[in-house]
Amino acid sequence: MKRSGLVWLSLALLLIVAAVLSLSLGAAPIDPMDVALALLSRLPGLSGLDPGLTSGQHVVIFELRLPRLALALLVGAALSVAGVVMQAFFQNPMAAPSIIGISSGASFGATVAVVSGAGIGVAGLGAVPVAAFAGALLATAVVYLLSRRGGSTPVGVLLLTGVAMGSLMSALAALVLITGQDPTRRDLDQVVYWMLGSVAGRTWTHVLVVLPYVAIAGGFTWAFGRDLNVLSLGDDTAHYLGLNVEQVRLMLLALSSLLTAAAVAVSGVVGFVGLVVPHLMRIIVGPDHRTLLPASALAGAALVVLADVVARTVAAPTEIPVGIITSLLGAPFFLYLLHRRREYAI
Repeated sequence: MKRSGLVWLSLALLLIVAAVLSLSLGAAPIDPMDVALALLSRLPGLSGLDPGLTSGQHVVIFELRLPRLALALLVGAALSVAGVVMQAFFQNPMAAPSIIGISSGASFGATVAVVSGAGIGVAGLGAVPVAAFAGALLATAVVYLLSRRGGSTPVGVLLLTGVAMGSLMSALAALVLITGQDPTRRDLDQVVYWMLGSVAGRTWTHVLVVLPYVAIAGGFTWAFGRDLNVLSLGDDTAHYLGLNVEQVRLMLLALSSLLTAAAVAVSGVVGFVGLVVPHLMRIIVGPDHRTLLPASALAGAALVVLADVVARTVAAPTEIPVGIITSLLGAPFFLYLLHRRREYAI
């Protein structure tokens, strides 16, 4: 088997294992084989495979854990693809949505939508991604404009600008929450989810709201695979090869912001996924974005699902926000990169 085939098979198996664990483990453990049979029994002509689970177990699998799994898959894929785009966009490997303030910008936009009442209720769910997108786009544009130095983006300037932007957006989100008109307890709970990152309590409605954003933005991003390859060579080379650099940058800016906003709108700030996954996948599959993008999407989806499994089992029955788990994994990796690559040191 060719190495590329082995990589894709490994990613597929990792994703399947992560999904089975997600549906099986929790406050009410269910045998993985029973879970598999219950899922297969929903297919036409396979109803005889139903393992005879109780109605409560069916509710746990199909109404509680399955939408949570689907949302974790979408969030992980969106953040990882956004991370790949950010690293090509800024032409340096330290860029990621959570590091350069984009996630905080999306969180600020989502907070405004919720506290203002625009994002409350089922009908208001669609307004939250739009507001989060506006916040993410604003943060990305400001960081990009302030970080550019002579046609390039120095890593030190990028990190400092991103940290400042993230702090500013987080402070604004807290200010809006505190000074908002009659903030309810539900408002506070939702904003806490966005601050810490969680997919707990999410339903099929949340999945259906975010799915179009991730699917459309992800599809368009994959179509830019060749342009991302050219852009990674530098602006001068890209211009020489006939690429409209500014137009492509604007499109990538919008797509990465939309992917980040979609994830943040339903799960909050799940940090470091967009940094860790693109790095690891670039080592495994190489720098070709036509391969790197789908590989990162699969790996990122598996990572968030596994992190969510850990989040709800390591301190059961208490659930830890998944953003804490990814930060515990990603922050040391980030420090390792800074130590390993001395030229990134500030």
